[in-house]
Amino acid sequence: MPGATRPSIHHIALTVTDLDASIAWYEKVFDITYHMEEGHKAGTGKVLADDAWQLMIVLHRHDTNGGEAFAETRTGLDHVGLAVPSRADLEAWQVHLEKWGWSDPPPLTSPAPNPPSPTGPMARC
Repeated sequence: MPGATRPSIHHIALTVTDLDASIAWYEKVFDITYHMEEGHKAGTGKVLADDAWQLMIVLHRHDTNGGEAFAETRTGLDHVGLAVPSRADLEAWQVHLEKWGWSDPPPLTSPAPNPPSPTGPMARC
């Protein structure tokens, strides 16, 4: 990328059907907390982050959302990939996610496991 600094991911924004349940789940799983609300034309966004604001997840509720379940085969977000520095960290995350309801993960050699979310299936992480 000559002439431009490679960007980093600032935040991840996800549309959810149940803000309260989703906030609680993401706080527990990622050890982040609710910090602020940002209203928008058709709903609201709730910003969750760690104390250093290095991991930010924004959960959105849209007034026109019909409550349908996520499907990666529809146009929109397919998945978000998160990286950890070592195999040991990956194994620790597997144990951690199992604690929060991921009862049947694929083997760690699988490139894209699909953990649960508080409101049903979601994008792989």
